[in-house]
Amino acid sequence: MTKAKDVDEYIATHKEAIDQNPECGNSHYNLAVALMGKRQFEEAERELNEALECSPGLAEAYVLLGGICMQRGDLDGCLRNNRMAVKVRPGFSEGYGNIGFVELQRGNVDEAIENFERATYFNFRYIQAFTNLANAYLMKGRIEEAIEANHKALVLAPDFAPAHNNLAITYLENGQYALAVEHCDKAVELGYDVAPQIRQEIEEQRANLKK
Repeated sequence: MTKAKDVDEYIATHKEAIDQNPECGNSHYNLAVALMGKRQFEEAERELNEALECSPGLAEAYVLLGGICMQRGDLDGCLRNNRMAVKVRPGFSEGYGNIGFVELQRGNVDEAIENFERATYFNFRYIQAFTNLANAYLMKGRIEEAIEANHKALVLAPDFAPAHNNLAITYLENGQYALAVEHCDKAVELGYDVAPQIRQEIEEQRANLKK
């Protein structure tokens, strides 16, 4: 059975469940997830709104609505939906992580840090939030905290290439060139596309270390 056929059958199953019980928020939500998998975003949005009509505390539905807004380039809508997610579930780490991401995109670094810190407080295994937090710390010149946040990500996933890339940049900023070279090499080994200007600086420092 093909994956596409699996998804179509999954969609049909949840549509049938909704026909039998239109007030089930979870069925609307599950149908929306499947529709998003097929990139049918308008239909998914309708189902997510139906899910919230039935289950107003379904924070995951707000996060997915935020994701649909992000697909459209609607940062305001993404922010609004994720704020609703953490309003209905105050400890919902994914909502805080998404708020932090939008705030970072907007250049609101302090607000981004506040939300990434909440995200990692409520979920200490939230790898992407740690790396985003590290980026935000670096933007504020909080080098040691940036290094610490990246290492927390690597404790969870030693081969997480973005964290190695971040550490290469952060160690360059901190003048710890041997460590910068080490983490850049690891990021490249893992398939990360390190920015050309960083690669150039790394190669210059590698040459200096050999002198």
